[in-house]
Amino acid sequence: MTGLVTVLTDYGREDEFAGVLRLVVARVAPGVAVVDLTHDVPRHDVRAGALTLWRTVPWLVPGVVLAVVDPGVGTRRRAVAVEAAAPGGTLLLVGPDNGLLLELADPAWHLPPPPGQRAGAGHTFDGRDVFAPAAAHLAAGVPLERLGPPVDPASLAGEGVPEPATDPDVPGGLEACVLWVDRFGNAQLNLTAADLGGGRALVRLPAGEELDLPVAGSFTALGPGRPGLVVDSYGLLALCLDRASAAAAYGLAPGQRLRLRPGSVRPRE
Repeated sequence: MTGLVTVLTDYGREDEFAGVLRLVVARVAPGVAVVDLTHDVPRHDVRAGALTLWRTVPWLVPGVVLAVVDPGVGTRRRAVAVEAAAPGGTLLLVGPDNGLLLELADPAWHLPPPPGQRAGAGHTFDGRDVFAPAAAHLAAGVPLERLGPPVDPASLAGEGVPEPATDPDVPGGLEACVLWVDRFGNAQLNLTAADLGGGRALVRLPAGEELDLPVAGSFTALGPGRPGLVVDSYGLLALCLDRASAAAAYGLAPGQRLRLRPGSVRPRE
């Protein structure tokens, strides 16, 4: 028994969906602990969910990860499970077509219909009916290979985190992508301070505005209301405003691309 199920979904907390997942785990594997990583992934945003897991990987402990961001529920997309190494043991991930080794094809490990409901009635809540019971069975000690046949990892959907690109129009320039905007309005980039190689950068925003920004190790180093590139808790650069939302101020959103040129190209104020 792994003893822990970590849950990530886009279900939100207004309806009963997230609570039902926990109840299914409790029914199938009584005593297994459940950690709610988040239920606030933007609706249907598979990439945001994948990036949330990617940011979380260094802190995951041996156990089962139940990840459900599933706009294709009810279609022929596969339900899969992944086995991966983790410090101190094995990590098992269960979710829609984002696994590595096995397809969850055996209905014996799915949730049986409740009394009075015919089998197969409705296919819009695989989080409850397929993924949660599979994760609970794994947490209770069912071997991974019993959940279904192996699948070719190359056949699984998804793509990796984008790397920063060279800006073909600017010598020494880079093109970066906004990976994530957190609740404080900080816009995380797929870029590190080492990629820039300097203490400042000229940043061209999607709307065309240019900012000459310092690279800082904390928000307060910027000064109240001043922008900068802060090394965030994941080791990536985030475009930030001290005590304000950079995303709101500059119209930033995940997926947007920014152009950066290392080094200050304007006189400091």
